[in-house]
Amino acid sequence: MQEQSLYYIAVVPPENEANQVKSIKEELKCRYGIQHALKSPAHITLQMPFRRSSTDENLMINTLKAFAAKRLSFNVSLNGFNHFSNRVIFISVEDHQPLITLHNVLKNTLIASLSFTEKETSGPFHPHVTIAHRDLTPEIFNAIWATYKAKDFTITFRIDSLCLLKHNGKKWDIFKSFPFKSDIKSYF
Repeated sequence: MQEQSLYYIAVVPPENEANQVKSIKEELKCRYGIQHALKSPAHITLQMPFRRSSTDENLMINTLKAFAAKRLSFNVSLNGFNHFSNRVIFISVEDHQPLITLHNVLKNTLIASLSFTEKETSGPFHPHVTIAHRDLTPEIFNAIWATYKAKDFTITFRIDSLCLLKHNGKKWDIFKSFPFKSDIKSYF
């Protein structure tokens, strides 16, 4: 049986904005001892983790390259913090619609071109940037949320590519980036 690797698909902020998110994750590590969110770069997940054989990588790369080449860049604004129950704390995305549209078109492409199942692509889609999860206990959640619920954080950046991330056994790496159309003034 062919060895399978773990991947996911996301949009990643530019370096400056990604570093601002990383510094929040590092602050949480220093203050509260949580660090699982540091295992992946700042991102907005478009396709949850999935397993594929490394023999499928070229097909994935070619499909995502062609998909991205048809997309137009768009702005994303992050504003404030929110959470999913007491298990995930994230930075909120202001306007979900461009990301929902991108997600839906990507989902259809994954099913049609890469034989993804409905189960692999189903589930609720709520664009966000995770800063704490997995190693977040209810007690630590309460301590963090007491501080972060009223904390200000606002940035806007341009999304001009799609990324395929691959797990290296310890953390997630950006495996390949796929640029969108180069029309700088266009919106999705």
